[in-house]
Amino acid sequence: MNAPEIIKPDRTQFIGGSDVAAILGVSPWTTPFMLFQKKTGAFVEELTPAKQRILDRGHRWEPIVLEMLVDELQERGHQVEVIATNQRYNDADLPFLACELDAELLIDGELVNAEMKTANHFAAAGWGAYDADDIPIYYAAQGMHGLMIKPRRRVVFAAVTGFDERPMIRWMDRDEETIAAIRAKEIAFWDRIQRMDPPDPETAEDVKWLYQRDAGTAIEADSETLMLVQDLKDMKAHAKLAEGRIELIATQIKQRMGDAAILLGPDGKPICTWKNNKDSVKTDWKDAFEMLLGFSGLQKDQVASLIAEATKTTAGARPLLIK
Repeated sequence: MNAPEIIKPDRTQFIGGSDVAAILGVSPWTTPFMLFQKKTGAFVEELTPAKQRILDRGHRWEPIVLEMLVDELQERGHQVEVIATNQRYNDADLPFLACELDAELLIDGELVNAEMKTANHFAAAGWGAYDADDIPIYYAAQGMHGLMIKPRRRVVFAAVTGFDERPMIRWMDRDEETIAAIRAKEIAFWDRIQRMDPPDPETAEDVKWLYQRDAGTAIEADSETLMLVQDLKDMKAHAKLAEGRIELIATQIKQRMGDAAILLGPDGKPICTWKNNKDSVKTDWKDAFEMLLGFSGLQKDQVASLIAEATKTTAGARPLLIK
């Protein structure tokens, strides 16, 4: 039996919970500038198989984490009922503000928003210790946005890292002042979208995307730009001297270590290692492809045509070279 088709909303038509952190400038994944490009359709993120697997894995874990949350709350003496999952809502006054709640629970007779989160080993630190009350700020922003769209007194987060047997549970109360500030930022950002007025680029990746190709023209530097160029030139010169000194010292240490893998200090503890990494294996997929097609009886021009169809041209690197 085929699974029902999941209809995904057009995220260019609204501001959702996952957008809030970027609008507030606290997202570790995207900037206000790049979110603007996504909302206006100027940038369409490529959904690679690897990214799709990560998204699918997160969706598969949601009901498991929800079940773990319910079990944990019941063990703590609460009466819990799952009222709804993955429901989408729009703001009562501004329909371009929307949210999708992972779950809605009835806990001891009170309706509560609920968010299920999974985190890898590196992201787990944002949640603190098991019995702490830490919530990563980007998730806290999402939770408060949900309380704005679906007004309730509080939201509960369930976070699972690795193979935890019990979820970390975090409560966050509704805060009217924070909600008002978030709402104002979201309205201002949506107004930017309507006026096609993008925020300024903030990161190197923002600038790289905005100016992928040069126009072949020349412009005259103003006094501020001249100072920036000189500062960069000076820093590069210092960095080159430092890199040379670093390489020299590293070479002297390696010479003293010889074929030893570990260098020990006076207390017998390692202070330096020089080990072989795992051997790398590289496959020439073009050659392999051509060899495999050799068994199919295809001609060289047909093989070249197939390779051309699978070849994509991207903008060349645009290095900043100081003269």
